[in-house]
Amino acid sequence: MDTVDVSTTAGVVRGRRRPGSAAFLGIPYAAPPVGELRFAAPVPHPPWPGVLDAGSPGATPQRIDGGDTTLVPEPSFPGESTLNVSVFTPDATPAAEGAGLPVLVYIHGGGYTSGSAASPWYDGAGFNRHGVVTVNVSYRLGFDGFGWIEDAPLNRGVLDWLLALEWVQRNIRFFGGDPARVTIAGQSAGGGAVLTLLGSPRAQPLFARAIVISGVATHLTPDQAEQTGRRLAELAGVAPTRVGLGALTEQQILAEQPRATALPAGTPAGPLGEIANTLVGGLPFGPVIDGDLVPLATGAAVRVGIGADKALMLGSTDHEFNFAMNELTDELAGEDAAEMLGRLGVAVPAARAYAAAHDQRGTADVLGQFASDRAIRGVMLQVAEARTAVAADRAAAASAALAVAASVGVAVGRAAEAAPTWLWAFAWRSPTFGGALHCLDLPFFFDALDAPRVAVLTGPAPSQRLADEVHGSAVAFIAGGDPAWPAWTVGEPVDAQPVIRYDAAPAGPTVAASAPATEVATVAATYAGAAMAFVTEAASAPPQPA
Repeated sequence: MDTVDVSTTAGVVRGRRRPGSAAFLGIPYAAPPVGELRFAAPVPHPPWPGVLDAGSPGATPQRIDGGDTTLVPEPSFPGESTLNVSVFTPDATPAAEGAGLPVLVYIHGGGYTSGSAASPWYDGAGFNRHGVVTVNVSYRLGFDGFGWIEDAPLNRGVLDWLLALEWVQRNIRFFGGDPARVTIAGQSAGGGAVLTLLGSPRAQPLFARAIVISGVATHLTPDQAEQTGRRLAELAGVAPTRVGLGALTEQQILAEQPRATALPAGTPAGPLGEIANTLVGGLPFGPVIDGDLVPLATGAAVRVGIGADKALMLGSTDHEFNFAMNELTDELAGEDAAEMLGRLGVAVPAARAYAAAHDQRGTADVLGQFASDRAIRGVMLQVAEARTAVAADRAAAASAALAVAASVGVAVGRAAEAAPTWLWAFAWRSPTFGGALHCLDLPFFFDALDAPRVAVLTGPAPSQRLADEVHGSAVAFIAGGDPAWPAWTVGEPVDAQPVIRYDAAPAGPTVAASAPATEVATVAATYAGAAMAFVTEAASAPPQPA
């Protein structure tokens, strides 16, 4: 086996060479979160003697994987050193300062309670082929990472992300990367992690650009987190302290999590209950707005301009969660969609307006689409809109300052402008699930159509041309350039702002082999339902914070 050694700040790691790249798996960036460190802020891993073998996956915070039941294959590996990174590089040669390759740091999804950085879908080989160093991050999940404890720091999972990014800053040059060219990216809860870091002042020096794939908003308050934390401790029969909860095994904590976050009495069972919780409660674990590390909810952080100097590319699939309602298609066929939305907690005027705009769909599909638009697609649209408003404010302020300075004959430097924002919509439909569902875009983003179980979502013949375009745009952005469509323009109406619509061009004798699999559309043509899911609600009931 062809191995390669790299010296890091904590010691030498031994990876494995592969065609066109080298992989270093499970490098610990923090001391194992066990014993006194279980519910503590992470601390850097101490130096190790000799050579640390990085030829196999590191331990995962996820202890039980979903086997074949999850959309993404997410294996679990035992061990205590769960806070680790895997590095994939096209050139494991130390880079001179300012001369390294661009870097992608990827944070996996899983609702903040599951998921695995060791998924074969996240292998960095595809990005390595195009000169991008890739880093996958493991972080504490569920209660261990995000649960409230009376005498423990909040947001331990967020602290894990920050320490991992600090590790990248100190070490990525040894793997051929440039610490000044780091792009953070994530999908679903991982996209929410990116939004959280984008809105965290402490994170700003640690990355240059960001990609949000179907991200969820950060909105949990300390009171909400405390209520869940106390409930879990009460159910387990222990004090809500590090000592009390530390007496519980991992398995006991995992067993209590579903009970502590159970839906209120009277909530519909099955998929309807899941939709109701998505609309009203959101994810029970995740980053908490603590006023410091996470000072504001996602929407508020964007609106005040935190992270506005970071170029951002974000988007969603057209039918994120519709598939979750497929099994209820026949059962709900005779139900009124507006009435059903009302039963799930949507204000009546909003429910009626949304159902009327989707009157060609069945009731189950309308419910699934509303959940998709409200939980994810609308958040992506709101973030893009808020960032463009910040850019407009900054441009106006800079122009006014220059005008005043010129009138009095004073020379001033131009104020920093807000960075651009690009929005996409992944529209290609899975032939097996019948829609552009949650996670379907991941193998296209990573250019990994041949990865295990991809065919379950994509069918046996997914479009490589589409993968080339999705992945190619990401590579161009990570490298510091623009993706293959226009950024949002200050002063342009939201409905007219550009959106790249990713779809596979139809095959046939009249279609050129070089025909693109994408088109530049507008918000009105791609995100109209997402806008409606929030705008109509805002007129009749307090909106969920984004």
